[in-house]
Amino acid sequence: MSFWTGVPARAWTSAALLIAAVGILALAVSLGFGNAGVNIATLVLLQISAVLALAVFSGNSGIVSFGHSAFMGIGAYAAGILTMSKAVQSSALPQLPAWLQGYQLSLFSTLLIVALLGLVVGYLSGIPLARLSTGSAAIGTLAFLIIIHVTLIGARDFTRGSQTFYGVPRLTTVGVAFAVAALFILVARIVKETPLGLRLRAARENEIAAAATGVNVRASRHAGWTLSITLALVAGALYGGFLGAFSPKDFYFDLTFTLVAMLIVGGMLTVTGAVAGTILLAAVVQILRHAETGVDLGFVAVPGIFGLPQLGIGLALLLTIWRRPLGLVGLAEAGPDWPKQVIAASPTPKIEQPPGAALEVKSVTMRFGGLVALDNISFSVPAGKVTGLIGPNGAGKTTLINIICGQAKPTEGDVVIEGKTVTGERPDRMAVAGLGRTFQNIRLFDRMTALENVAVAALAKGHDGAAARSLAMARLEQLGLQGRAGHLAGSFAYGDRRRLEIARALALEPRFLLLDEPAAGMNPAETDDLIGTLEHLRAAHNIGLLVVEHDMRLIMRLSDRMVVLNKGQKIAEGTPQEIRNDPAVIEAYIGTRRIKH
Repeated sequence: MSFWTGVPARAWTSAALLIAAVGILALAVSLGFGNAGVNIATLVLLQISAVLALAVFSGNSGIVSFGHSAFMGIGAYAAGILTMSKAVQSSALPQLPAWLQGYQLSLFSTLLIVALLGLVVGYLSGIPLARLSTGSAAIGTLAFLIIIHVTLIGARDFTRGSQTFYGVPRLTTVGVAFAVAALFILVARIVKETPLGLRLRAARENEIAAAATGVNVRASRHAGWTLSITLALVAGALYGGFLGAFSPKDFYFDLTFTLVAMLIVGGMLTVTGAVAGTILLAAVVQILRHAETGVDLGFVAVPGIFGLPQLGIGLALLLTIWRRPLGLVGLAEAGPDWPKQVIAASPTPKIEQPPGAALEVKSVTMRFGGLVALDNISFSVPAGKVTGLIGPNGAGKTTLINIICGQAKPTEGDVVIEGKTVTGERPDRMAVAGLGRTFQNIRLFDRMTALENVAVAALAKGHDGAAARSLAMARLEQLGLQGRAGHLAGSFAYGDRRRLEIARALALEPRFLLLDEPAAGMNPAETDDLIGTLEHLRAAHNIGLLVVEHDMRLIMRLSDRMVVLNKGQKIAEGTPQEIRNDPAVIEAYIGTRRIKH
């Protein structure tokens, strides 16, 4: 799958505008403030690169990394050793192993080697990180910060320990810093729109729904982390080449705090926010740094306050979290507010089913401690048929759906698709294998557009970016949502949210579709429309439907066969007419009232 395939034109335009704005600002500062301005511009450009390296992972995954500054330190020391002259090395690093001595590489060669090192370091460090939950992963990055800091201090033969590492050629000019910042802006903006970026953002919004939509959350986070750390090492190499002399403390908590604050203040969910936050806080720091030593206003002398820049950053961070939780930029990216992009819907693919295909639940039992949630449940969902699953609240219906889709593993029993046992498979593998599902409590990717929500599922089936968006548009058309394809899912009304969730499930091209209370919150007209849609899907694609529903009017009209659960046990199975007249169902499900049409 091509990295660039299907990237919208707006992403390229947005990146170009950001690069132009940053370039103009850097030029103005360099020309307006002489040598001091050149240094300030270079530093800000390097900070933009470092924050963007952080944003590639944290902005897309939602996991705030506190360890990126330490990885920058690895890049700085590696680049320092590779560019340092042999004469300086003999003085500054007398114990440096012979195989690392005397390279004196150019900046370009050094950055290539550092990038390769970043790939290795990012891949290895990402192995444990990708297996952690969202909250634990953030703490894990803090552990990386401390581990790397201690290692840099302890590796005296390579780093001079806590002493200043000096003699690094100052190869990072303002031109070099701008070129790399421009490259990082382009990479960060494009990555956000690629399949990797869509998967990361889906997992950020709702990890359970992302997995059920075919996203391998671990693999996506691992890939995003590896890319992000690679960029961080390159940014660190340039930062070291700007400083000329540094020590491990220059890549510790102070730098971490600054980078994270810049990202959050601007808005961590957008590339524009990362750039804007960096520029804003860099300006604040420069102003407060001059005020730190005191200001003479003529009529009164204001005494200096030690640590004023850090105080200013802290206050800015606090105010942003309080008043603008999504940052100053919010969810907006740079660029004109274009009309929503028109995407041609691809022909809806026919889903082929082998003769006699069925989803089978065999003797499934689920225990939670001493509680038996499901007790020896067996039934099948034939292709091209609608199987209704009903029962009182707490009967075990959603638990059973979770087991079928891989969200939970049964204590006993098996789930079989077309003769293949898939019990215990990961949810993303179950989704790719042909199981689509919706949730009792709607799980959408609220800060992504409707088109992106559905495209995530289409990508899981192996379509490239452009084809995935076309298929997504086709599914939106099927559910009557094509007119709102470019709107954020979080802005949808309840009924439309239900339809969007079904459209997303259909984009998996499922052989079996599991719908957990799909008509909940819909009015009678919307319910009738939903029934027509589901009947059309069954007829057109021979999909096997398993529908959990409390709306008896819908379930009785739609189902070919029905299964009834009560207190974790199957108490009846048969046609709607048989279920309607079953005494056990009448007693357990509705008391003395009969089930009506």
